[in-house]
Amino acid sequence: MTSTSLFHLAFPVKDIAEARAFYGDLLGCPEGRSSEKWVDFNFYGHQLVAHLAPEETGFSVSNSVDDHDVPSRHFGAILALPEWEALAEKLKAAKIKFIIEPYIRFKGEVGEQATMFFLDPSGNALEFKSFANMDYIFAK
Repeated sequence: MTSTSLFHLAFPVKDIAEARAFYGDLLGCPEGRSSEKWVDFNFYGHQLVAHLAPEETGFSVSNSVDDHDVPSRHFGAILALPEWEALAEKLKAAKIKFIIEPYIRFKGEVGEQATMFFLDPSGNALEFKSFANMDYIFAK
């Protein structure tokens, strides 16, 4: 894999206008192509596509990680710590309800990371994180 490799993620939403407001306005993801039933977003340089599929939205299963119930189906981005901190403050100011409030996970361990989990308006779980040392993203 080269550094120019990108990912594409398509996911269900219950309302395209809500998705535009959340991903575009709140998270600041520029919009790409769209139709009445889907919309592309530039998600930190990657292609995120919200598809209108209300019957497929939400989450129901979680797993315990560091004594927190983490939604088993989630996506997000790994940010530099100042960017992560700014996003956490922006989400708090917007009164976003967190599934897991911003905190430091695995403190003092190789995989130490800042993390937070929240839902979009369709019930899709998102995690944003920042590693104390980016070289340890895949460290065991």
